[in-house]
Amino acid sequence: MFTGIVAEAGVVQAVTRRGKGWSLEVEGGSIIAGLKVGDSVAVNGCCLTVTELKGKQLAFDLLDETKEKTNLQSARVGSRVNLEGSLKADGKLGGHFVTGHIDGMAQVTKWARSGEDWELEAEVPEGLERYLVPKGCVAVDGISLTIGRVEKRRFNVWIIPHTYEVTTLRDRNEGDKVNLECDLLAKYVEKMTGAKK
Repeated sequence: MFTGIVAEAGVVQAVTRRGKGWSLEVEGGSIIAGLKVGDSVAVNGCCLTVTELKGKQLAFDLLDETKEKTNLQSARVGSRVNLEGSLKADGKLGGHFVTGHIDGMAQVTKWARSGEDWELEAEVPEGLERYLVPKGCVAVDGISLTIGRVEKRRFNVWIIPHTYEVTTLRDRNEGDKVNLECDLLAKYVEKMTGAKK
């Protein structure tokens, strides 16, 4: 479980085929402190297990499905990824509950400066728009954000300078794909009320 408060952006060191999956190696920073093999780390919002630690370098195993269904498919040596360690029981819940299970990829349709901030607009795959509500929560590349407006399958969020500086959003361009995790509470409400998809 995570909160969507991204600690830092790590740099991809290697993406290599390993058996039926892939190995992803990322150089981290302060997130390394206290980590051990077997711990969970959200990488661009995907919950991955640390399989190896060498200095500041973290290794993760990726299933083909994870690579195909998330924007980790475009991870290359030198590209940056968002990193967040898992929530400790006595930790602060600064964002919202984020599981690290990606619902789909949204396409960036607008990414522009707006005064001191930035506006990001994205279009979600058909069917996911039902989980988006103004002032609701969404995780974009693992970052907990508050939805501004929703128009059919498009929604927007506002990015403050701090978030822009410490995450990979500053690397994004219009047309890029971002990992999307919709609010867990909305999914449970849908299930319990028997709402139709």
